[in-house]
Amino acid sequence: MSTNSSLCGQVAAALISGKLKTVDLTNTLSADFPVIVLPAEFGQCAPFRIETLSRYDENGPAWYWNNITMNEHTGTHFDAPAHWVTGRDLPHNTVDAVPVSDFVAPAVVVDISAEAAADADFIVTRSFLEAWEVRHGKIPPRHWVALRSDWYKRVGTPEYLNLKEDGAHSPGPDAAAMEFLVHERDCIGLAVETVGTDAGQASHFNPPLPAHSILHGNGRYGLQCLTNLDKLPVFGAMIVAAPLKIKGGSGSPLRVFAFFDAE
Repeated sequence: MSTNSSLCGQVAAALISGKLKTVDLTNTLSADFPVIVLPAEFGQCAPFRIETLSRYDENGPAWYWNNITMNEHTGTHFDAPAHWVTGRDLPHNTVDAVPVSDFVAPAVVVDISAEAAADADFIVTRSFLEAWEVRHGKIPPRHWVALRSDWYKRVGTPEYLNLKEDGAHSPGPDAAAMEFLVHERDCIGLAVETVGTDAGQASHFNPPLPAHSILHGNGRYGLQCLTNLDKLPVFGAMIVAAPLKIKGGSGSPLRVFAFFDAE
């Protein structure tokens, strides 16, 4: 079989020719990029920090490099099942043990941008998803369910975290929606443009924080702080999301991108 007739060869040829379009879904890591803020009694997520070691100077005349520090869940990042107490005893639950095949998966994009613009606390329910399927088609198994909220357009403003006196305000799913996506649609995970897979006020839900609890308790994944979901088709995109291989890691910053038919 020739290289060009193989499946990989066809993908390579489509990428080279521009028949497949590639879109970056990753926000730029910088000291200014906001991180999730927890109640004061808990440990806090560290922001991104960078320290230049040399830049063609006396500390290294021919090379430029930096030391970087951050939390596993800083910036655009991947949540492994071990991130949440419900997933702590599952096999293959850390980023170094997740099957590498799970890092490349198709996506379905559910547009909630109009609802989120009208109500920052918009909740994705099972009935909302079922109505969406009537219009667009059934969510296939082993897909990322990507909630397009256009929240990434708030990056660089206080409205991204959207913190008020009673905490953060951002859209997300309720428990019934997550049970539906995990158990009836067999999603590989939930992908969002907000700082967490749960709604900003989800700690007050019953049960609390259902996206984290249900996703990770069932061996599924989360992608947070994405950008450019409005550039993807509803169906037909493939997401590549490969976290750093951190021994025992609960998550990782990563570069996420998608490709899909350009025509």
